[in-house]
Amino acid sequence: MFTHAITRRPGPEMVDGITTANLGKPDFDLALKQHDAYCRTLADLGLEVTVLDAEPGYPDCCFVEDTAVVCEHVAVLTPLGAPSRQGEQVTIEPELAKHKSVVKIVPPALIEGGDVLQVEKTFFIGLSDRTNHEGAAALGAAVEPYGYKWVEISCCPSLHFKTDVNYIGNNTILVSPCCDSLPELSLFKRVIVEDDEAYARNCLYINGTVIVPDGFPKTLAKVRATGVETVVLDVSEFRKLDGGLTCLSLRF
Repeated sequence: MFTHAITRRPGPEMVDGITTANLGKPDFDLALKQHDAYCRTLADLGLEVTVLDAEPGYPDCCFVEDTAVVCEHVAVLTPLGAPSRQGEQVTIEPELAKHKSVVKIVPPALIEGGDVLQVEKTFFIGLSDRTNHEGAAALGAAVEPYGYKWVEISCCPSLHFKTDVNYIGNNTILVSPCCDSLPELSLFKRVIVEDDEAYARNCLYINGTVIVPDGFPKTLAKVRATGVETVVLDVSEFRKLDGGLTCLSLRF
């Protein structure tokens, strides 16, 4: 059960963040409103939410999930695979240290939190352009002493593993068609989200409730059909930067 979340407000530089979306530049003022609504939703779901200031020089700084992997026992700082983002983890460290012991992964190991899906005592780690085998192994070594398992997955050619796969409770995951047959995921009940609503695969499960991005009715219906409570949030401006609901917080 999550009790805390760390978020970081977007800064004006977000309009120049990394993207492949071809949806135009974000509206900064609207992004601030959407971020505020996101933080309020986390608080409404019972989390104590820390909102850090934007980090000058880092257009993608609001996507704090990539900077660390946090579980019950430890926080693991990631070196980040995107060169323009390396350094964002530095100012996250003191905030995490208030709650957890901190372990640092260092290059040539590369890993981003968006490639890591924790389900109970197992970490599923997707290899991507941002996460290499050395990064996966380093995370595994950091969490194994606390009784966690880790599974390395060679997954679809997406930005992050959680672009394609996300847990929504009740041993159920949302998956892309190309990840549906992965043997490492065979023990889960799988709900396929087709490519026309690909963005909605990145839902966020918080203590029995699934936050679903606005504008994807077929995925919303599929999530609700599993029996979980849902909340719908508009995060259109973060979508323009390839960012989803999980990307905007560290939860523990």
